[in-house]
Amino acid sequence: MNTPSLSRDRSLQNLPSTENWDIAIIGGGATGLGIALDAASRGLKTILLEQHDFAKGTSSRSTKLVHGGVRYLAMGDVKLVYAALRERGIIFKNAPHLAHAQSFIIPCYSFLSKWKYLIGLKIYDWLAGHHRIGKSTYVTKQDIKKRLPGIKTEKLQGGVCYFDGQFDDARMAINLAQTATKHGATLINYAKVTALAKNEQGKISGLSFVDQEKGEKHEINARVIINATGVFVDDILRLDTATHKPLVRPSQGTHIVVDRSFLGNEDALMIPETSDGRVLFGVPWHNHLLLGTTDIPIDQHSEEPRPLDQEIAFILDTAANYLNRPPQLSDVRSIFAGLRPLAAPDKDSDSTKEISRDHKLIINDSGLITITGGKWTTYRKMAEETVDKAISTSGFEKVACLTQDIKINGYTQEKQSGHWGYYGSDANKIQAMATAKPELNEKLHPKFEHIGAEVAWAVETEMARTVEDVLARRLRILFLDAAAALEMAPKTAEIMAKSLNKDQEWIDTQLHQFEALVKRYLPD
Repeated sequence: MNTPSLSRDRSLQNLPSTENWDIAIIGGGATGLGIALDAASRGLKTILLEQHDFAKGTSSRSTKLVHGGVRYLAMGDVKLVYAALRERGIIFKNAPHLAHAQSFIIPCYSFLSKWKYLIGLKIYDWLAGHHRIGKSTYVTKQDIKKRLPGIKTEKLQGGVCYFDGQFDDARMAINLAQTATKHGATLINYAKVTALAKNEQGKISGLSFVDQEKGEKHEINARVIINATGVFVDDILRLDTATHKPLVRPSQGTHIVVDRSFLGNEDALMIPETSDGRVLFGVPWHNHLLLGTTDIPIDQHSEEPRPLDQEIAFILDTAANYLNRPPQLSDVRSIFAGLRPLAAPDKDSDSTKEISRDHKLIINDSGLITITGGKWTTYRKMAEETVDKAISTSGFEKVACLTQDIKINGYTQEKQSGHWGYYGSDANKIQAMATAKPELNEKLHPKFEHIGAEVAWAVETEMARTVEDVLARRLRILFLDAAAALEMAPKTAEIMAKSLNKDQEWIDTQLHQFEALVKRYLPD
């Protein structure tokens, strides 16, 4: 697969050539990007506008799992789990470079829990059908000691091993954007929608947005506008109806990243019942250990949510109940929080357990379509339903959804080792760039294998515009080791400046902004 280059300048230059768009999508997270690919692959003239970088918000801050939701099965939501397991299988088929099977071990400290979880996970396997990626089995105490050497074994009765999917969320978003571009979609990041246009009948007819880099205002015509802005959906709905009542109540989930040695080897840890009745994961990710997540209702959304002290303490305290050498605050490499756009309940509640995890599709009287809720695993199905609705309500020619069989950019069955594997078929092209320009073959930091060519590649083919874009969502370093990301920033900015034709003032501004951001990812 040839790499479709994401070019912001080209997208802006092409705007005047399209007088009327079929579909304009607001929001460049998992759902919006999935809709862009679905719509464009059906032949619809499609544009997507994102006010920041692709996957800047919730879509880069997940627990990195492609899963059916074991917790939702325990809650009796079999339909949701069945649909998600099917979508997990489609992701594995179409993006094998990004998603892989991950083994999880549930330690059991009583005879009853051992059988309860084994039976439940056998049902989980059965629901996956031919999309099953592993077989749930009983694991002895001795096996757990070998596989999870960091786990406490006092009173341990054994455990259960099951399989789910793991992936890199932000890289998936970028590859989706590239795939949508290949199918004819126009995508622009740092494009903030400021107004919706309506015709004399009060129906949506277009929108206005501001190019946040140049400050220029643009207006476009569109037959359908889709609001896929996650926790920001209510902001767009208020542009349509000033008296709009909130549709979403955000829930904050925080993750902590520590050294992988605190747990063990290749297996992940799943704690099925924490002190507040939730689930906590310890997942190996990019040679680190990801611990999380929390689930706390938040009254206000923000572009850069701040982990709460109580969340950090909860994760560390819960880990201490299961690990021989519990991580301390001083061991934390990075802390990040994401806001889930949960569909709000009809009645006020302080518990996110009562808020729907499934998605909602809503059409206003003006024709504005809003999609909210859901999760990464079901992004494709959510997109399919949204485009189907756009077609049925807007008189487009009916065309069947194709995304079940569309390979995501980077698709390959022959992954390279280490971090190169997440680039898939693009890895060889980046390495060739480094060979052609030896100065780009130098490592960005002694603790990581990433090289300068990856920065240039992110700018030239992945629409990275800032140091944050590269170190947070292209290379993932900010989410793995915030201090190391700060040390990488000067070299990263220098390489970016050459690719973007920027001056020293731009470099200085970028470094100042990134330094302020990094403080939010480090423990106080």
